Amino acid sequence: MFRMPVDPNTLTLAIYPAPILKIRAEEVDITDPNVHAVAQRMIEMMFEYQGVGLAAPQVGLSWRIFVTRNPEDEDAGIAWINPRLEIIDKTLEIDEEGCLSLPEIRGDIRRSVGIKISGWDMNGNHAEMVSDAFIARVWQHENDHLDGVLILDKMSALDRLVNRRQIKSLERAV
Repeated sequence: MFRMPVDPNTLTLAIYPAPILKIRAEEVDITDPNVHAVAQRMIEMMFEYQGVGLAAPQVGLSWRIFVTRNPEDEDAGIAWINPRLEIIDKTLEIDEEGCLSLPEIRGDIRRSVGIKISGWDMNGNHAEMVSDAFIARVWQHENDHLDGVLILDKMSALDRLVNRRQIKSLERAV
């Protein structure tokens, strides 16, 4: 799984309808120091853009990595490399979501309440967390990005209609 090195300082936010946002990302080598440098830069970018999460496709990389605010310390970020999600509470809740790659677009999205996440951290250690709090929604949102799924794909027809002008504006900006 050879990858060309990426300069983390050149990463930029991909905005819809960037094709990278619709591609299923590939697993990465957790021992690759470039992966850790990219993850660290993604955490910085997440805070710069005042987000709660950011996935590698959103910075132009088809890698299975996302970062979120650390649920135990909101001023810190945490990286999930090659994450896996498991639904532990199938109860569904609807809540409004936005996305850094879809500026000014918001919609009510239905998500499972309880999630177990497992993957690798930036130190190459296996990590797991379980939550039924807001962070479980964030994990699902960011994991969707790794599968090429956007909130547009999960919105109701009414939410798409409400956001039609902003969506068309982004599509015309390309």
